[in-house]
Amino acid sequence: MKKAISLVVVGFMLATTGCSNGGSTTDEGSTSDLSGDLTIYTSQPEEDIQALVEDFNTVYPDINVEIFRSGTEEVVSKVLAENEIGNVQADVLLVSDATTFESLKKEDLLESYESPELEGIDSGYYDEEHTYTGTKIITTGIVVNRDVVKDEVKGFADLTSETAKDNAVMPSPLYSGAASYNLSVLTNTDGIGWEFYEALKANNIKVDQGNGTVLEAVTAGEKGFGMIVDYMALRAKDEGANVDFIYPEEGSLVITEPIGMVKGTDSEELAKAFIDYILSEDGQEKTAEIGYTPIKDGIAAPEGFKAASEITNLSVPMDQLMSTKEDDKVKFATIFGE
Repeated sequence: MKKAISLVVVGFMLATTGCSNGGSTTDEGSTSDLSGDLTIYTSQPEEDIQALVEDFNTVYPDINVEIFRSGTEEVVSKVLAENEIGNVQADVLLVSDATTFESLKKEDLLESYESPELEGIDSGYYDEEHTYTGTKIITTGIVVNRDVVKDEVKGFADLTSETAKDNAVMPSPLYSGAASYNLSVLTNTDGIGWEFYEALKANNIKVDQGNGTVLEAVTAGEKGFGMIVDYMALRAKDEGANVDFIYPEEGSLVITEPIGMVKGTDSEELAKAFIDYILSEDGQEKTAEIGYTPIKDGIAAPEGFKAASEITNLSVPMDQLMSTKEDDKVKFATIFGE
């Protein structure tokens, strides 16, 4: 199935020796003899996916991992376009949210695989048919630049306040899979709804491409408030930026960045090995080390992050989200002139 990767794909091979975190070994302690090429399409930040692959390659040094990364919407568009010509080049998908995987499942693009590493992962975080499994807990909340905003900030409602007028930024749901998920959850939540987005528009919130551009605007002081995923804001704070991350009093928007295997991959055993690694205790510890709340019970969250059990999750039934997702993006584009 897989042909030569296009020039936009970042290819790399991280072939280190020895055995450490992240996978099975033989009784003698040697690394696996699996070898070959594995292609992953992901929306995860490049430095993070590279860190995971580097750790994976300590156990599987002969698996050459090639990466294509972009926003979730662009990743999905690429997969669908390749599927149209019968040439999907990805073996594994690692992108933002379950609704995205449900869409791909409907297109019959995902292979069922029940990983032996599911113990400790809540069944609500993986597909009952095992076409995808969550890999981490990522919440969307509010990043606040404390050089610009001195007021107390409690939740999403503060983005519609007078203080936030002309002073806030958000990622576009037409680019970011997390933002698309957030849009459908918030607009289907009682007490928030489309009135919230209409109030954001009236407050002249800036709609930027993705979470990275939101962070840049807020840390630079161009905007005082931003809707953003937790790890970006907390990393910036840890690196010295004068920002706070607020877990909203209305509840957090949670995505799990699922992983799944592409149907018909010619690298099935390699794909399974990578999925098992990500879901294993070692892979989850690496996930926490990189700076995410792990999805597996018993693995501590990084400093400054709430554990999964401490987060109030705003949620909407999956079938409801799926039924409104595309119409929600169209309505958003109409309101904001995107």
